[in-house]
Amino acid sequence: MIKQASLNLLRVSGAFDLMRLAHRRHALILTYHRFSSGGEGANAWAPGWAADKTPAKVFAEQLEYLTRRYNVVPLDRLAESLCRRERPPARLAAITIDDGYRDAYEIAYPLLRRFGAPATLFVPTDFIDRRAWIWTDKARFLTRRAASQRLAIRIGGQELRLDLDDHSSRRDASERVNATLKRLHEEVKEEVIDRLARALGVALPQTPSDEFGPIAWAEAREMQANGIEIGSHTLTHPILTRVGDERLRSELQESRSRLEAVLRRRIEQFCYPNGDHDERVRSEVARAGYGVAVTCVGGLNKRGADPLTLRRIHTERDLAHFAQSASGFEELKSKMNRAYRTYRTYGTDL
Repeated sequence: MIKQASLNLLRVSGAFDLMRLAHRRHALILTYHRFSSGGEGANAWAPGWAADKTPAKVFAEQLEYLTRRYNVVPLDRLAESLCRRERPPARLAAITIDDGYRDAYEIAYPLLRRFGAPATLFVPTDFIDRRAWIWTDKARFLTRRAASQRLAIRIGGQELRLDLDDHSSRRDASERVNATLKRLHEEVKEEVIDRLARALGVALPQTPSDEFGPIAWAEAREMQANGIEIGSHTLTHPILTRVGDERLRSELQESRSRLEAVLRRRIEQFCYPNGDHDERVRSEVARAGYGVAVTCVGGLNKRGADPLTLRRIHTERDLAHFAQSASGFEELKSKMNRAYRTYRTYGTDL
């Protein structure tokens, strides 16, 4: 409560305005995932069981904040400005939405049009084709549909004890399973998910259920015609650092080809699933023909930033936290905390 009051005080006092001024030549890229039609309540995310759903009311408030204070531009234009020799224009910002869930069309898209804000929507093409799930949703589906029980399951050498009782415990179980699955190779991951389904006694559908469903291609074309770029998020949304070279190239090249065939335009925007990348993955992204790629590394982007490893700011629910992160204040605070911890550890030897 005290921290929230302090944040609100900083916002109304103009502290974040000063930070925005100091960082006016650093480009801001925001990342969203899912949206809900509800308010700001704790269960706003409940229908899809995604912890990062942004309520429509909150998204509208953030769009109003952004369009009043920033020059919101398409992602490729922002990246191009950072690569020029001269200083980039002041107050550049871009909006990105990952994964291509249906709520991006039903909830986010009308609000983006109302505020005249361009955005980039990154989609896994097999998901839009309804040939694959976003894999993290499989654990959410299974733990939600399973009968009340306690289960012990071994995943990647680690035993997880899952309590499937109420809403909160089921959500916790799914997120613990997903956190463990992220460390596994992609082929092993699918085997574990199948084993989990059998252990819970739940049949996993071949295609995503409605609550985890994607936009349709017709909706993607409509969005593209009205200021929403469509970019690649691979074929099936694997963690690319955990796939072999052949699958890596397939995920990058075939998703791009599919998008270009359906949308009839050149696709150059890419988003690393889960943000995971290394030099091997980055090199293949460049080889596949992408010119702009975004990560999940937090922070603003300076002139000369690598266009294939752009940073993004994760959005917050309340406006004070949102303003703090967007201004660069949160990034500065994190740097100061790291410096302080380093001083406490090594200061006497410096």
